[in-house]
Parts: sequence; structure tokens; C-alpha cells
Amino acid sequence: MCLSIPSKVVKIDKEKATAVVDTMGVQREVGIDFVEDEVKVGDYVLIHIGFAMNIISEEDALASIETYKEILALMDEEERRQAILDGDNCEG
Repeated sequence: MCLSIPSKVVKIDKEKATAVVDTMGVQREVGIDFVEDEVKVGDYVLIHIGFAMNIISEEDALASIETYKEILALMDEEERRQAILDGDNCEG
């Protein structure tokens, strides 16, 4: 099962159609082809296979992040980091 952790957009590069997002302290670059016209710095997005697919409200994002924090609290440090990195890269 794929679970997308809400990620906050911290930088946008319109020329490359990419954004840098922060996912619970882990930053990475994602494609913004599907949300390019609407996304702005500070928005929360859901990512699937390296692309921002949806913009969600800050309220919904923060509620989801709190739930993920509860789950991650039950894991050790390496499991936590890997879960955050792999969260949006599911197969299929």
C-alpha cells in the first residue's frame, strides 16, 4: 500500500518544472508537472512516484503529519528515515 506524507513546498523552479519539498525534515526535489499552474511556496502537496499530484490544505496536511508522527514514534531511527524517503515511491 502507498501512503503519501504531505510535503511542504520550499522552493520552485518553473524552468525545470520542479520543486524542493520538505517531508518531515527530509528535503528532496519533485516534479510539479501536474500542479505547476497552481502550486506556490508554502503549499502542502501529496507526492506519488516523484511527482506532486495534489495540493492539500494546511489543516489536512498537519493532521496527517501528526498521525504519521504517531506511527513513526514506534519505529527506530533508520526505519523512520526510510519510511519517509520511500513513502511516495511505491510500485505500480
